[in-house]
Amino acid sequence: MSIVHVVAVITAKPGLRSQILDAFQANVPAVHAEDGCIEYVATVDADDVGPLQSRFGDDSFVVVEKWASLDALKAHAASPHMKAYAARTRDLIAERRVHVLTPA
Repeated sequence: MSIVHVVAVITAKPGLRSQILDAFQANVPAVHAEDGCIEYVATVDADDVGPLQSRFGDDSFVVVEKWASLDALKAHAASPHMKAYAARTRDLIAERRVHVLTPA
């Protein structure tokens, strides 16, 4: 399998998104250093887009990722820093949906 794209939609418990994003940003350097990481960034709804956009909402953010291979993504998911991040944020998250995609 070639490049893998990931879109992860994270919904925080009400009012806790900034706490999760702080933990996410602290973890970014370790993720960027991983073998096979091409892109890993948290994104939020853009302002002033109007009817063109369907908003995720104030408690949600979307992680946009690109990995060199499925094996690299699997190694990322099993890494110690991701396990630590999951433990730090577990009680702050209301819902997490992860979509793993390949080029059409």
